[in-house]
Parts: sequence; structure tokens; C-alpha cells
Amino acid sequence: MSRTVRIAIDVMGGDHGPAVTVAGAEVAALRRPDTEYLLFGDEKQIAPVLAKQNRLKNAKVFHTDVAVRMDDKPSQALRKGRKVSSMWLAIEAVKKGEADVAISAGNTGALMAMSLFCLKPLAGVDRPAIAAIWPSIRGESIVLDVGASIGSDAKQLVDNAVMGAAMARVVFDLERPTVGLLNVGVEEMKGVEEVREAGQILREMNAPGMDYRGFVEGDDISKGSVDVIVTEGFTGNIALKTAEGTARQIGEYLRSAMSRTLSAKIGYLFARGAFRVLREKMDPRRANGGLFLGLNGLVVKSHGGTDAEGFASAIEIGYDVVRHDLIQGIADGLRRVAPQTPEPAEEMQQ
Repeated sequence: MSRTVRIAIDVMGGDHGPAVTVAGAEVAALRRPDTEYLLFGDEKQIAPVLAKQNRLKNAKVFHTDVAVRMDDKPSQALRKGRKVSSMWLAIEAVKKGEADVAISAGNTGALMAMSLFCLKPLAGVDRPAIAAIWPSIRGESIVLDVGASIGSDAKQLVDNAVMGAAMARVVFDLERPTVGLLNVGVEEMKGVEEVREAGQILREMNAPGMDYRGFVEGDDISKGSVDVIVTEGFTGNIALKTAEGTARQIGEYLRSAMSRTLSAKIGYLFARGAFRVLREKMDPRRANGGLFLGLNGLVVKSHGGTDAEGFASAIEIGYDVVRHDLIQGIADGLRRVAPQTPEPAEEMQQ
């Protein structure tokens, strides 16, 4: 029997704190019962919410009254919250081996800064990326980076491709996931220099475990044209927020249309099963949770304004990548494409 997955939660993170994070852990525990929870935050606020849950009786609560605010600058959060905040302590539990993954709905910049400082990047990774599992017409794709950093050079885009492919191999169980670089067109001469250079490197390296398909455009994200779509954080975050907003917009249009006339209401009664499926597929909460790739430890960022169901989705992403040993998969992928350089002569003689 496989061991229990240990999940550290920054309970105070996000717009709603324990009301959502603890309740979300309860939802996730129902679907993933082989889990153990370490809850970091203000015990006075956690206790009344925890008392209402049935599946978290064995959760361990670690008290701290220091929380990173959503408007804190990363440098400010590091200075004030290092070693003492609920966010830092959840990440540190991963570093110490006390937890397998940390989940937070808190300040993205602060979470990335603390994760970098505490866990350190994997060998060969210049900058970590945030990867999102994105629903598409074909099923699901991985998109990265969706907000870790603004701008990327060619090497960083190539690193993202390697890490995204490694994630697709373990999460989607694909031997050679297809990979595309997000661009303003599919022609090789289009796009900014960094993207064109990254495309040339990926074509020439012909990396094992990855099927590079060239440039893809924005509509290919929803089509699911490739398994992994690579971009930099500024573009990726805008694409993510646009998709979420569009999903909510269409949902509102449907609700309005179905309640406008008597015939529409009757039609909805006959088609409500189909509408239920559509609503579930378009629910942004199902894709909530950005995974920090390229670190010596697993951290998942949930949206700050999500509800318990959405936070549970972020926990489940963390659970799944622990079960698939994603860190080892990424490290193996990076080693397979790393340039082979001979050792210095002096070292070889020793």
C-alpha cells in the first residue's frame, strides 16, 4: 500500500483565510482520503472552522499569528515573514521533509520569493515557472509560465519546455508529449527574437521525451493542439485570466438566456443534463492551482479568491504530482537535455 501524502497548507493565505482553506481541505480529504494535513496559521481562527469538519480530525495545527498580506511586496514578505509566517512555515515543512507539498492561496510574488529562497532551484534551472493544467477541447493541456516572472530569454523558454514535457509525461502518462511555443503566428520568422531563438534550439536539440511541434497561436490553447504550451509569465498570466473571465461570461450569458422566456425555461428543463456537463467543463475552479516547477520541492499556488471547491482542486493537483514523483521526473528530463561537457583534465587525472 502506498504511503500517505502529507500536505502543508498556508491556512491564512488568500482572500478568505481558514473559511476557505480548511473547508477546501475537507473537500479534498473526501476525494483523496490517504492524506495527512499540516495546517499553519492562527489557531484561534482555525479552531472554529476545523471543529465543523469531519475528515480533518487528525490534522496537525501549527500556530503562528504572522500572515503574508495579499498586497505585500515580495521583498517585504521575505523580510517580515521569513521563518515566522504561515506561508514560510508551510514551505519549510516541505524543505524539512515533514510534508510532500505546500499549498497556498496567498500573494503569488511572495510565495514564489519564499519558495525560491527556502527550496532553491533544481540544478540547471535559471528561473522556476508556474504551470497550469488547462481544460481544452481534446481534454487537458499544460501551460507554462502563467505568472512566475515577466519576460524570458531563449534558455528559460527551453527550460520551460523541458519541465512542461516532464510534467506531461508523469501527469498525463505520455511517452513523448507534444510541445508548442506560443507565438503570434506559426511561421518561423514571426515573433520576438527570444521566442524564435528558443524555437530553433528546440528544433535542433530533438530532445528525447518531447515532440516539439513548433509555434502555436492563442486559440491552440483551448483547442488542445499540443500537450504542453510554453510562454513567458506576462503573456501566460493574461491568457489564464482571460480564459477564466470568458468562462464566467459565457456562464452568465447562458443563465440569462435560459431564464428570459417561458419557452427558454421549458427548454432548459429538457436540456439541464447537458447544461450541467457544460457548466462543469467551464468551471474555472476545476483548473485552479498553479504548480511551481523547477524547485527542490513541490508548491502549488491557488487563486486567492477561490472557494472551498476551488482550493480542493489545488490540493488535488499537489496530491497527484506527489504520487507521480514529479520532482524526479523533471530532474531526469533536465539531465537528458543538458549539454555534455567533458571534465577538466586535472579532475580526470585525480
